Amino acid sequence: MLMPPMGENRFERRRSETRQALVRAARRILAESGDTSVSVQTIAQLADVGAGSFYNHFTSKPHLFDAALADALNQYADAIDERLRFFDDPAERVAAGVRLSAHVAESNPEIMRILCHSALARIYAGRGLLASRARRDVEQGIASGRFTVADPVIALYALNGSLLALLELWFTRPELDWDKVAGNMAEMILHMLGLSREEARHAARRPLGDAA
Repeated sequence: MLMPPMGENRFERRRSETRQALVRAARRILAESGDTSVSVQTIAQLADVGAGSFYNHFTSKPHLFDAALADALNQYADAIDERLRFFDDPAERVAAGVRLSAHVAESNPEIMRILCHSALARIYAGRGLLASRARRDVEQGIASGRFTVADPVIALYALNGSLLALLELWFTRPELDWDKVAGNMAEMILHMLGLSREEARHAARRPLGDAA
């Protein structure tokens, strides 16, 4: 097999590095302020690349910020899903997802700041990776009879709003016991979705170590 010319390898590598630098810069902006009105020049300076390089990778600022948001969402979803794959019960999956979100907030606050500034409720209710995974758990819970809510869309929005509130609370009250807070929130969400208080408490208290 013929190897591609060395020059092409170097070109593609540099092109990829430039794009990644721009995405990282956009993620930083989303995390720090959420202000997507910044200039292309400012973005390029944060990325330490030439301003002219911007349009070699993105057609517009919204295009870049969409890519940065998707990058953060996928990183968040992968971190959660890696642990959730051991949970079969949709109620336990929902509860564990809420509790693990608090862990991600502690280990990678940039991601959570991005989600908060980008209105997580709208993200979950959209068409992205997180939306499909959250919708899957809610619909499976309804189909199995585990959740008694009639409308999966309303249930999804309720879940979205609760999780967004949890993340906003994390940034304003970081001194709280977040394992306990997230567990209590998960229990309340499951009760709202139709589980009895005892069932909700049991599902929300399953040791996350079981998913290790």
